[in-house]
Amino acid sequence: MLSIRKLKSHITPLSPYSLLSSLLCSDHSIPICRIRGFSRDRPFFQFISPYLTNLNMGNAVLDSRSGSIQSFSSMGGTILVQARDPAKLCEELENAIDGHRYSDAWKLFEQHMGMEGFPRKSIVNTVLTSFSESLDVQWLEKAYGLVERAFAESKQNLLEKETLIYISLGLASCGLPVPASTVLRKLVEMEEFPPVSAWSAILAHMSQTASGAYLAAELILEIGYLFQDGRVDPRKKSNRPLLAMKPNTTAFNIALAGCLLFGTTRKAEQLLDMMPRVGVKADVNLLIIMAHIYERNGRREDLRKLKRHIDEAHNLSDIQFRQFYNCLLTCHLKFGDLDSASHMVLEMLRKAREARNSLSAATLMFEAVGSGNTSTQEQVSEKSISHRKSHGLENARPNTSLSISYEEFSRDRNFLKLEAEAKEILDRLLAKLQMQVELITTERGILQPTERIYVKLVKAFLEAGKTKQLAEFLIKAEKEDSPVSTDNSALVHVINSCISLGWLDQAHDLLDEMRLAGVRTGSSVYSSLLKAYCKANRTGEITSLLRDARKAGVQLDSSCYETLIQSRVLQKDTEGALHLFKEMKGAKIPRSGHLEFEMLVKGCAESGEAGLMAKLLHEIKEEQRVDCGVHDWNNVIHFFCRKRLMQDAEKALKKMRSLGHAPNAQTFHSMVTGYAAIGGKYVEVTELWGEMKSFASSSSMKFDQELLDAVLYTFVRGGFFVRANEVVEMMERGNMFIDKYKYRTLVLKYHKTLYKSKPPKVQTEAQFRRRDAALTFKKWVGLF
Repeated sequence: MLSIRKLKSHITPLSPYSLLSSLLCSDHSIPICRIRGFSRDRPFFQFISPYLTNLNMGNAVLDSRSGSIQSFSSMGGTILVQARDPAKLCEELENAIDGHRYSDAWKLFEQHMGMEGFPRKSIVNTVLTSFSESLDVQWLEKAYGLVERAFAESKQNLLEKETLIYISLGLASCGLPVPASTVLRKLVEMEEFPPVSAWSAILAHMSQTASGAYLAAELILEIGYLFQDGRVDPRKKSNRPLLAMKPNTTAFNIALAGCLLFGTTRKAEQLLDMMPRVGVKADVNLLIIMAHIYERNGRREDLRKLKRHIDEAHNLSDIQFRQFYNCLLTCHLKFGDLDSASHMVLEMLRKAREARNSLSAATLMFEAVGSGNTSTQEQVSEKSISHRKSHGLENARPNTSLSISYEEFSRDRNFLKLEAEAKEILDRLLAKLQMQVELITTERGILQPTERIYVKLVKAFLEAGKTKQLAEFLIKAEKEDSPVSTDNSALVHVINSCISLGWLDQAHDLLDEMRLAGVRTGSSVYSSLLKAYCKANRTGEITSLLRDARKAGVQLDSSCYETLIQSRVLQKDTEGALHLFKEMKGAKIPRSGHLEFEMLVKGCAESGEAGLMAKLLHEIKEEQRVDCGVHDWNNVIHFFCRKRLMQDAEKALKKMRSLGHAPNAQTFHSMVTGYAAIGGKYVEVTELWGEMKSFASSSSMKFDQELLDAVLYTFVRGGFFVRANEVVEMMERGNMFIDKYKYRTLVLKYHKTLYKSKPPKVQTEAQFRRRDAALTFKKWVGLF
């Protein structure tokens, strides 16, 4: 009998899976000796136990006492479990995918992963594309999980470029922008560069959500960085796949429109700064988007420079003209430049009047020569305008469905369908921007001011105390616009609004300006103001206003006389009360006079379409007063920061605060990005962060996503993880989106080996805190 040592030398070593498969292929239960396995302390039945689970042998029972594999008895017969053949498993998996039985396919795929890991490349890609084509979030997430697992196990060579593009497109179209952007980033890392015609469609779907729009801007910045300042030589043939990925005007337009719709306009301005460095040329849509960005960020000088390009453009539509001038007018109001704003409104009214006169003359001439097509043309014009409006609103609806199957996708080698889809979504995004225009409208191609701009101008004039200029503007506007009745003019509505708000002095000043300018008005305004004075018990002003009314030949109504008489009686002025009573009887004033002011206010409130007065009251009561000086100082600080003159920027910030102008998130964002551009100014950013926190706690300033993201990026880049965790906590408390992938990449690039070794036995409390903060942040971004 051979010794155990000699026996071992004659045995060929087998893998646990092969040995188990051989044992299970026999026709009866096989006793298993207590052969020692790969471990000296584990018997064989313990060693193979995990493989039974991986082989999905739920019916096999391992008896640890007897050391044998038992079988279940079912339906009176013995059922023996056999190992699954991987080839057979792959065949069943393919059949399940062809039959769209995704649950069965997933179970079979998991079995194969447990037995031999990933199946062959063709099956992996078939599973991924089928799950993506289902447009079911559950299976899309499964597909994304498989992609992540393949990268984690260094099996990314199993994934085809077109498959990953299609998965990213499916994720983006179903409202999952984070995994969609991650797949795109993985493609770039693999140097399997997706063409811009393909990834711009993914960008378009992403830009329809807030987090997706932010990620879209980040992707443009990351991909555009590869092409900045001519880094890629277009003459080299090897660079063609990379150059095909270069962002174009459509991609920039999509990302910028998304930023505008969801309020990340400072990120949009970073994209504008990158465009000339990448070599992207502006089209008409981009010019209008730039106007919106400049207006939101208060860049009035840039907006004025842009006006020259707008005036020279030949293919701008009426809607685009309206958007640009709406932005310019809004910017004038932001800066408190009421002269420029009122001049723009008057110029629009003048041109509209000239156009109306020209149209009337042309209509008369057509009628004289017997042409009766004017009304028909007008009807066609109105129909086309209404059609464009309805079409724009229809396109504004979000599209969350994937419009292309994988078969079509794989046949379209140039991604022309995706390119068309990207442009279609861009049109919908631009239609949503058009709906935000509220100060200017167009009629037959002529710009005209809306009631909203009158409301904003009146409020600005009143807040600035410029009642004389306000009266002059409104009087000129009345002359340019179509004439209305004296009791229904804009100036009368403004006076009534001032009375309603209790601004009686301003109302009286405006009434005086009307009288001095020779503009006649009805008795309702005088009556309303007199009643307000009586209620406030201001005797001197009552006497003065009565005298002005008599000089102007205004006859007061009975309700006004009754209020005046009651006021005199309360003051125990019996003679004055009798005098007013005789004057009222002598004038033969009937009881039913003009409509009282309260009825006017009630009518404005109850009407379906609120009038100028109701809108003005709402604007003044609801809107907060704007500090126009903040925009001027923000532009100064922004200029210094862009030029990297941080000492001048610090002086400007100090001067701004000394003059009583409170810095806002935009102010601090310029400072943080300025320090970050210089590099190495992490201590200064830390000091600024402390100042920002104390200032925010003592004022109404709110931190926004763009500011906190810029601060967080600077802290992570410099390795200030204690402060970085503070920013993360604040952003999570405010439910702000954070791009974890970006920060994971940043940590791997600059702090990969930080605190990887064991901690020293002796360390100070500060060292312990820094180490703990760094490890906490690394765990948060998912590095371990």
